[in-house]
Amino acid sequence: MLLDRTTRTQPWRRLAATASALAVGIGLLAGCGSGSSDSDTKDDSANSSASAGAFPVTVEHAFGSTTVKEAPKRVVTVGYTDDQTALAFGVKPVGMVDQYPNPAGKSPDINTQWPWVKDKWGDTKPEVVMNNGDSGPNYEKIAALRPDLIIAVYSEIDKAAYDKLSQIAPTVGRTKAEKEPFSAPWQDNALQIAKALGKADEGRKMVQGVQDKLAGVKKAHPEFAKQTAVALSWYKDSVNPFTTTDVRGQLLTGMGFKGQTQIDKIAGDKFSVALSPERMDLVDVDRVFVINDKADTAALKKYDLFTNLKVAKSGKVSYLLDSEGPAAGAAMSQATLPSLPYAIDQLVKSVG
Repeated sequence: MLLDRTTRTQPWRRLAATASALAVGIGLLAGCGSGSSDSDTKDDSANSSASAGAFPVTVEHAFGSTTVKEAPKRVVTVGYTDDQTALAFGVKPVGMVDQYPNPAGKSPDINTQWPWVKDKWGDTKPEVVMNNGDSGPNYEKIAALRPDLIIAVYSEIDKAAYDKLSQIAPTVGRTKAEKEPFSAPWQDNALQIAKALGKADEGRKMVQGVQDKLAGVKKAHPEFAKQTAVALSWYKDSVNPFTTTDVRGQLLTGMGFKGQTQIDKIAGDKFSVALSPERMDLVDVDRVFVINDKADTAALKKYDLFTNLKVAKSGKVSYLLDSEGPAAGAAMSQATLPSLPYAIDQLVKSVG
């Protein structure tokens, strides 16, 4: 069962974004919000220059191919981290997914305030078109935003949802090579969005920049190559390690660590697995990175089956705050062009 994101105790849980039945037809929805406000005009002009790239472009994806005829001015992202990648190319989405639940009454939205995107968002307040925990995107909201491009790359939408979104605006889905949602390398996700925005060349340069930073870490820490590392979270009274194909696992191996492939076998096609007590040995490796906020970290430190592991007793566990403090866990979990440099620095800092 996929971990959900209905509480804030587990970093970066994903949901099955299946298409829900709507009483209002898509054709009617597409006509919603036809008026233009001052803020709409401001967003349009801001994104017009930022999005200027090579057009038209045709992007192949899991559901076929989509042609983007000209630079989009109103982009809606329904992938969990797609908004951040769009921001890297100077495009501020008018609609996005609420990845982390925003505290009641708190403004601005926490998802626009991460250290790696705060300056990029500026004063812009995007509309939330799906909350983590919803059964699918809010098609009415998306249609009302009058998008000229919808990006659903780091997403679990199925063909039915894609078809509905495509009736609203040209929609680019996850990469064609991605067999299971969320299993594509972060590089592929970044390049997929770069293509959709007409910024393929710029995307390749940005990806190379992050890869150069990872290469620098490998060179500075050759000892990582001899160590097996696991990223995990404490969730619902259970230790939940992430697979090597998950973005957190990808980041660790990108830094030079060896991955714990035994976890992959148990997880199957899921990105994480809840370990039973008798399989706690699977995370008793050379280095463990725990992604949780303070309350859950404190609970894990009282869990004898974890604290009695050799890796814990030897002090080789890095406790990374998720949405609190420096939010290193969120940066690691999101694995986007803006968040990765921050995550890499925090991870290296955590190992001393």
